[in-house]
Amino acid sequence: MTKLYSTITELGGECDMMKEENMLILFHEDVPQELKEIAVVHNNKNLQNKVESGDYLVLNEEKFEILFVGSKANETLEEMGHATIQFNGQSTSDLPGTICVEAKTIPALEAAQEIKIIRE
Repeated sequence: MTKLYSTITELGGECDMMKEENMLILFHEDVPQELKEIAVVHNNKNLQNKVESGDYLVLNEEKFEILFVGSKANETLEEMGHATIQFNGQSTSDLPGTICVEAKTIPALEAAQEIKIIRE
């Protein structure tokens, strides 16, 4: 089941710096200009179902198991297409808009690639 299907439309100039910190910051295309530099900008914020632990984030055909979903992450994904994805292998975070996934290397990203959240 696909919970979110979106396409990257733009990568902010600071995305590589965020990747070095093992995180990505997702925002829908209507992201405020002051946040666009750090964002992976994408074109869909319509969640089909709530994101839960055990789902998978798929980037550039690589799957990352979702280990934690912050209390506000589903809300911010629907309202602003926003989530902070931490590739840290943790099952908790103090930040309510955070989604934690497996601690694996973030793949190369570019415009026109898909972002998916799926349940297998």
